[in-house]
Amino acid sequence: MRPSRCRFVLSALCLTAVPAVPAAAQTAPTATGGAFLLLPVGARATALGQAAAADGGTSEALFWNPAGLAALARSEIAIHHTNQFFGNTDALVLALPSPSFGTVAVAAYIVDYGDVPVTLPGGGGEPVGRIGSRNIALMASYATAVVGGLAAGITYKLVQFRVDCTGDCTNVPTAAGTTHAVDVGIRYVFAGLPLVVGAAVRNVGFKLQVNNQAQADPLPARLQAGLTYSVRRPPPGVDGLDVRILADLQGAVGQGSLAPVTLIGIETGVRDVIRLRGGYAFLDSDAKGPSLGIGVSVGSVTFDLARVFFANDDLGEKEPVHVSLRASF
Repeated sequence: MRPSRCRFVLSALCLTAVPAVPAAAQTAPTATGGAFLLLPVGARATALGQAAAADGGTSEALFWNPAGLAALARSEIAIHHTNQFFGNTDALVLALPSPSFGTVAVAAYIVDYGDVPVTLPGGGGEPVGRIGSRNIALMASYATAVVGGLAAGITYKLVQFRVDCTGDCTNVPTAAGTTHAVDVGIRYVFAGLPLVVGAAVRNVGFKLQVNNQAQADPLPARLQAGLTYSVRRPPPGVDGLDVRILADLQGAVGQGSLAPVTLIGIETGVRDVIRLRGGYAFLDSDAKGPSLGIGVSVGSVTFDLARVFFANDDLGEKEPVHVSLRASF
């Protein structure tokens, strides 16, 4: 690959791919560092229109409101995969609850934008190496009950953007940027009422710097608050159909030009055996639109599937499919 060609590809990866992806898939119309953190993780929350601030009881809460981890009854390991139009996202989560000390969880999350072949002048077009662009986040969370129905949680994130090269990389520059962030959340379950409220501030941290301070970009900090209300609950000890509604407001922190967006979801089913979900994300982007999903549990294993349908049919982008597999022990 000629050096000029290489610089062009790396510039596109570093300066365009990362900020532009969530601009089409979430709520960030301006370039921000680590914008991949706005991509939804987990089929359960995605199917519910991303209205997850008050949800809890699964390890998926680590990505939305860490306070929801305090409601986890059993240890859980989970794998999340999404096939996006720009590449693939994968996450691995392990959560360990304790009645005495609260819940501890760790996670690894990677967004793979794919590889670009490296060719040499006069080489007949045969690739001699490959350039790969990826975002990585390593996370550690802690959540605990505070008093009554109140729970609180915090997540630390090590965030990194990398451009790596394998093979003959003599004329291929690489790049890497690392930063740190935290999520903080609370969740309150009303005694005697079918109502839960929650709020979380996510992605609060230092700017992501890839090459120099002039190119450092702020992280996409978000404040999200919402509720879940059970409009139908069977009596204790009786199997029956339940229905709950979730509604959130999400706003950007430190970006006053972005108006808050509404996220809504509805879920029904019989216990955890089978769950049907739907939602709508009124995002400030072309990716706003409805979502559908299903969850099936067999013993201690749960499989969740979600599909997002972009409201803008002219995007020409593959609508994402989210798959989650959770096992409790």
